Amino acid sequence: MAQPFVLPDFYVPYPARLNPHVETARGHTRDWARAMGMLEGSGIWEEADLQAHDYALLCAYTHPDCDAETLNLVTDWYTWVFFFDDHFLETFKRSQDRAGGKAYLDRLPPFMPADPAADLPGPVNPVEAGLADLWRRTVPSMSEAWRVRFAEATRHLLYASLWELDNIDEGRVANPVEYIEMRRKVGGAPWSAGLVEFAAGAEVPERVAAARPLRVLRDSFSDAVHLRNDLFSYQREVEDEGENSNGVLVLERFLDCTPQEAADTVNDLLTSRLQQFENTALTEVPPLCLEQGLGPAEAAAVAAYTKGLQDWQSGGHEWHLRSSRYMNEGLVKGSSLPDRAIGTSALDIRTLFGRPAAVRLRTLTHTPHEKVGPSLLPEFDLPYPLHLSPHHEEAKRRSVEWAERMGLLRDIWDRPMLEGFDFALCAAGLDPDATVEELESSATWLTWGTYADDYYPLVFGRTRDTIGARAQNDRLKACMPLDDPAAGAASARGPLEAGLADLWARTAGPMAGPARERLRQAMDTMLDSWLWELHNTDQNRVPDPVDYIEMRRCTFGSELTMLLARLRQEATLPPELFRTDTVRSLERAVMDYATLLNDLFSYQKEIEVEGELNNGALVVRSFFGCDYPTAVSMIHDLMRSRLSQYEHAKTREVPRLLLDFGLDTRGRAAFRSYLGELEDWLAGILNWHRNARRYAAEDLPAGAGSSLLRRGPRGLGTSAARLAAAYGAPVG
Repeated sequence: MAQPFVLPDFYVPYPARLNPHVETARGHTRDWARAMGMLEGSGIWEEADLQAHDYALLCAYTHPDCDAETLNLVTDWYTWVFFFDDHFLETFKRSQDRAGGKAYLDRLPPFMPADPAADLPGPVNPVEAGLADLWRRTVPSMSEAWRVRFAEATRHLLYASLWELDNIDEGRVANPVEYIEMRRKVGGAPWSAGLVEFAAGAEVPERVAAARPLRVLRDSFSDAVHLRNDLFSYQREVEDEGENSNGVLVLERFLDCTPQEAADTVNDLLTSRLQQFENTALTEVPPLCLEQGLGPAEAAAVAAYTKGLQDWQSGGHEWHLRSSRYMNEGLVKGSSLPDRAIGTSALDIRTLFGRPAAVRLRTLTHTPHEKVGPSLLPEFDLPYPLHLSPHHEEAKRRSVEWAERMGLLRDIWDRPMLEGFDFALCAAGLDPDATVEELESSATWLTWGTYADDYYPLVFGRTRDTIGARAQNDRLKACMPLDDPAAGAASARGPLEAGLADLWARTAGPMAGPARERLRQAMDTMLDSWLWELHNTDQNRVPDPVDYIEMRRCTFGSELTMLLARLRQEATLPPELFRTDTVRSLERAVMDYATLLNDLFSYQKEIEVEGELNNGALVVRSFFGCDYPTAVSMIHDLMRSRLSQYEHAKTREVPRLLLDFGLDTRGRAAFRSYLGELEDWLAGILNWHRNARRYAAEDLPAGAGSSLLRRGPRGLGTSAARLAAAYGAPVG
């Protein structure tokens, strides 16, 4: 069968190495698979299938330095996961038996208890038998924190198969953002990252395991692994098996292009994710180790883990070149390199220059304050009606007076400017049923958040003062004590801190402890995301597309505002409901629509006037090398696809979710109310962008430089000095 496209030149910056114990692992895993019932008689594999797939070769490439016993165990894990994938395909995907598939999956988590001494259920099939044996052999040498993380990654890998099954049943191809997020779960690379910790003897310290740098290492590693696999497996998955979960197919449909064009774009995204991995490893991980006070052994474990992920990338690539499971005809014999020795793909100069170099170059060479003209806006077809609170004007008056009392109108804003921003109008759309007091609170939160969002790039971005920004974050977090919310005012310095301390005391004070902790976590997430924006500014680096989408939800404050909506339903709805993939999918789709909407409206303000790099339209321009109108069209297409995903989840997934949770009439009404709040959120945000005096060309200054710097001393460095003097912020 002819290949559907020519495989591109892959970016492979690290040489692959082969573990010397590969033959031992081949013999061991063959015997183990037979003992678990995975070979003859299973109806899935014969010994010849296992031999052709050669998972021992995969593991010997991806874990080149571990001893024979460890390699045997890791190879057994991969044999198990590939057998599960094929077994689920044959048993449930081909027959589209969702109920049977869910019952099958529900039996597997009990085989992964956090306590290694706990009794396990009796296995009834090869997948259960294999998992029981692997869990007993693996977890005794790892901490409880690792066991919990690894069990969660395994559950995600297993249950995401239902998402694939649902899409096959509906003939539905995911949008690019949805695909990347779900592929991490069904593709299993985060699970592979957990095995890297085990095989390398490099368990990540628990206190940094969830930090952004480690999370980005894991996620960018995962995305690159999956996108590479999608390129090699397109023919088998899409043409032979009828799968819908393949990145090439996703982009083929989204961009309306040929398989070859989609494959080249997938490879560009793979390259970008690898380059994101490199950037994070070099510029974010070392500061994290210092800030968290990791000891030498802990820092060495993080370094060994990072190296282990690099080994996996290069080793996985070499295995894809050789395994009979994939489309790779002629790649080994047809190479331009002599004899195509093991690991020499990293020496092919085409993988370091050409398209990979061009993509990296575009991200680092944008010239700030580019003249772009008025923002181009498509015809937004949001289907949700706008509802406005009748308390809009009163909330506006109160919130403006609050800003004046807090000192927010002393320098970077003045009263006419804030009245033009009209954050109460946004609040009136977000929460049309609010009391006047609730609407005032919402408007003041929006006022403070936008003021802080303007403040950080002015005070810290222009002077590249990352240390000052981190110190400011620490002081803002001190304004939000958990034990006594009112005590934060005592440490507040200047309007920024005073405003937050006042809001925190009024909002968090009446909350119960768990709700207050979640609110504080959402605030910390938003504050830390502003440091990410400054980090990009420091490097003059346009963000990677995936990193941008995921971090933009945080910089926009989406998590914070949606948490406040969730808290209203807490008395009726179980907290576990909001942690499900379905609800997170609903929320993220809505978040992305709103953040990209803001990027389109604010494009001229941010790119031309403020010299920003963190804007979705600029990210698309940089990644695709396209012009601004094309980027706007692509952003709008993505917004519409995210909205379509929301509607699909609401129609098809929510009924199953409510049934799974056994919600009564009151609970179902509460969840419908929550969905209505999400839709009000979008309608209110769109209405505010259309009517606020903040983004239109006539609201911006004629020349370059922020509209927030209209008063005070001029000249190099004086803006930061003036603001620092006013608010007590450190400079330099």
